[in-house]
Amino acid sequence: MKKSARALAALLVAGLSLTACSSGDSTSGSGGSNDAAAPGAQALDQASGVTTVEFWHSMTGKNADVLNGLVGQFNAAHQGKIEVKAEFQGKYDELVAKYKASVQQKGTPALVQVYDIGTRFMIDSRQTIPAQAFADKDGYSLADLDPNIRNYYSVGGKLASMPFNSSMPLLYLNADAFKEAGLDAAKPPTNLAELGDLAQKLTKKDANGQTVRYGFGAAIYGWFVEQLLAESGTMYCDQDNGRGNKAGKVVFDSAQGAQIVQWWADLVRNGYAANTGRVTDDAQAAFKSGTVAMHLESTGVLRGYTEAAKFTVGTAPFPKVDANSQGGPVIGGASLWISGPGHSDAEKRAAWEFEKFLTSAEQQAAWHTGTGYFPVNTKSLDDPKDKEWVAKYPQFQTAIDQLKATKPTPATAGCLLGVMPQARKAVETAIEQTIKGSKSAQQALADAAKELQPAIDGYNSSVG
Repeated sequence: MKKSARALAALLVAGLSLTACSSGDSTSGSGGSNDAAAPGAQALDQASGVTTVEFWHSMTGKNADVLNGLVGQFNAAHQGKIEVKAEFQGKYDELVAKYKASVQQKGTPALVQVYDIGTRFMIDSRQTIPAQAFADKDGYSLADLDPNIRNYYSVGGKLASMPFNSSMPLLYLNADAFKEAGLDAAKPPTNLAELGDLAQKLTKKDANGQTVRYGFGAAIYGWFVEQLLAESGTMYCDQDNGRGNKAGKVVFDSAQGAQIVQWWADLVRNGYAANTGRVTDDAQAAFKSGTVAMHLESTGVLRGYTEAAKFTVGTAPFPKVDANSQGGPVIGGASLWISGPGHSDAEKRAAWEFEKFLTSAEQQAAWHTGTGYFPVNTKSLDDPKDKEWVAKYPQFQTAIDQLKATKPTPATAGCLLGVMPQARKAVETAIEQTIKGSKSAQQALADAAKELQPAIDGYNSSVG
């Protein structure tokens, strides 16, 4: 009860749930999960009838179409034995909120897709069985998983969840705008200074002095700051980004963090970057309509961009902070978590079978070419259909080259923090304050870090 009280305090302070304590009796281990709870293949052999796997996800549009197609293929192959029921539960934040409610109501789905920054919370929730436990049970090799992607979702050297829709950030280019401005899209900017110079040259005004095309534009999205910090090789939170020990504070208010946010704000304030706010759909629409010439976004939108834009879409590696930056991007996207408490061994096993199917080389090739998300299985890139697709649409090659060039380090692994969603929003507020001119970037980030600290302390106290 004492632990519940502490978790309730964390809920009030940090906006979290009681999950860390509610399942403590059923799971164990520092990773918050029970390795011994991974059932073997006999669980399905001994089950009668059809085992249903309730699968919560956040995919929409083209990505949802491809996912539903894969679910259909799996169900057809396991007809009479396993049926996966895919259910859209809203965007990532909405899904996590529903998952927290389901924990309290003791009604979690058997399988849930959770975004990258929910990793620390999912481990601490003690509701799931790590993918590593199933792999060890089966002697199933995880060697085909991309090292950087595996690095992100591994804690203490063990794979916590199965990567699925992994993305990387890219710099998107309107190649037609480059040509019109007398520039070469094949020579994209490589760092923030170069990007700023090109943004000025690509900004276009009409006869009345109204801007009809901004050189640059991206959603005010904290993920981009996380990426740029990783590109600079610096940390977002302490304890080696929470990879050594549990992170106790954020360190994004570093000189590099201030440089990044001030650069962004200056571009907007000088009229070379569009400010479309925090809604990513609005920033994406600005790029697709041609009113923004350079744009930061995930690989997960590449297929949609190539189909929607009426200009030639170019891609380039995500920019470095400066010419001396030695880091690389952080894996984004989401992974799949198998629930433990309240589910039969047959359900757990069926969920694992579905995870293996989704991350096989063939299915990841279909996922890659259908969506733009990076294939988590390295052998997918050898699939003839994948090769043919990349040859036809070379924009997909940029992310492949970028990931291969990235060394797994604590910086590129990204920060593990229980209140990561709140941290991301705090950075977004700092960006807005800097654009508005009410604070310098350094002050805005320092204030954000200070205001976030009680939530970090409350969360860490609640989970022990």
